[in-house]
Amino acid sequence: MRSVFPAALIAFLSTGAVAQDNVASLSLKDHRFAPAEIHVKANTPSTVTLTNNDDQTEEFDSTSLKIEKVVAGHSSGIMRWRPLAPGRYPFMGEFHSDSAQGVVIAE
Repeated sequence: MRSVFPAALIAFLSTGAVAQDNVASLSLKDHRFAPAEIHVKANTPSTVTLTNNDDQTEEFDSTSLKIEKVVAGHSSGIMRWRPLAPGRYPFMGEFHSDSAQGVVIAE
């Protein structure tokens, strides 16, 4: 009996559902994002992992990105973003907006 698995796998992989090379990592320590400026490829979905190294919960918040993500202290969260047009998109930590600030640059 001949397996259809290889053909199905090739079809699945060709949709782009698995491969995701537009990834970025962001960390939070002492209520500051590092790096404060992250770069993603424009017009391509992005995956951003936020690691909160603080004791307190923080919320990644960006009005221009229309994204909010709450991440508990000493844990990580994954954000999957829609394709972004080229530009600058500011973000902040909702609970410490005076110090937790940054920008996403889609290019």
